[in-house]
Amino acid sequence: MVGIDEVAREAGVSTATVSRALSGKHNVSEPTRERVQEAARRLGYVVSSSASSLASGRTRNIGVVIPHIDRWFFSTLLSGIATEVTRAGYDITLYNVTPDLEHRRQVFDTFLRRQRVDGVIAVALELGEYESRALLSLGMPVIAIGGPNALLPTLSIDDVGLGRLATEHLLAMGHRDIGHIGADPEFDIDFHIPSSRRHGFELALRAAGVDPRPELFEPGDFTIEGGFRAAKQLLGRPGATPTAIFAASDEMAIGAMLAARDLGYRVPEDLSVAGIDGHELGRFFQLTTVDQFPSGQGARAAAAILHELERPAGAVPDREELPYELVVRGSTARRRD
Repeated sequence: MVGIDEVAREAGVSTATVSRALSGKHNVSEPTRERVQEAARRLGYVVSSSASSLASGRTRNIGVVIPHIDRWFFSTLLSGIATEVTRAGYDITLYNVTPDLEHRRQVFDTFLRRQRVDGVIAVALELGEYESRALLSLGMPVIAIGGPNALLPTLSIDDVGLGRLATEHLLAMGHRDIGHIGADPEFDIDFHIPSSRRHGFELALRAAGVDPRPELFEPGDFTIEGGFRAAKQLLGRPGATPTAIFAASDEMAIGAMLAARDLGYRVPEDLSVAGIDGHELGRFFQLTTVDQFPSGQGARAAAAILHELERPAGAVPDREELPYELVVRGSTARRRD
């Protein structure tokens, strides 16, 4: 088995420099780091995780607590995290938090206390005071992505603003009868994302002098199939007749476009459709969306946790608003009188 001494001889540096270069320490010049990494690759040397942990007191592992791993948004955000932390030489341990309260409590009370990670990223979870304090008691950096949290450093997205921006675009296109596909209460957990986006939708309507109409709302489940079913209900409801639909996610918006075409509507000539997320399928469907850059959110969270690991003790963590942007494509057009 290749040892660190052989890598040091191959690279022409000390074993201490090899250790610093391969552990991601900053006090190594970039040319030296590249030379050491190249020597390690040629020799097939891999740092022993147990030896590294003993030497540094770290596991070189980041824990990610996440509510879904099979949804596009979360898998894309997770990819952004993974790209950044692996580039820095860290592994990832996933903790999938289900709606089951006992399982959720076990994650915070047992799994995270096993000290197998150096830091924790909590994704789109509305953490109560008990859970927030449980994370703080671990004595390691914690970054939350989602709504505000008074106890933890947080990267926040303005879901009310997302809904308002999408609706303002449809209003600017002359639409007044705008349907909305949101979600049932069972999906309105952890920061109440669907209701926040619906609130932004209604704020935009009222600001334009338009009263929200209950018959123009239909719940979905944040999937393409759910959006398809919801749009079928919305477009087939007597007296509804929307000229535009705002869906609380891109997947539901894509489902709405498919339903509209199935019913003989032309998009955007007869019906404009807008969503939220920045889904990779949006470009294929020419979907107008409010992009919230999920991969970028993950990368930003990873950069923040890695930065926290290098911060001096007692430093005050930052809070940051995450960016979003309206992307206008071919699924929306001016209303035809």
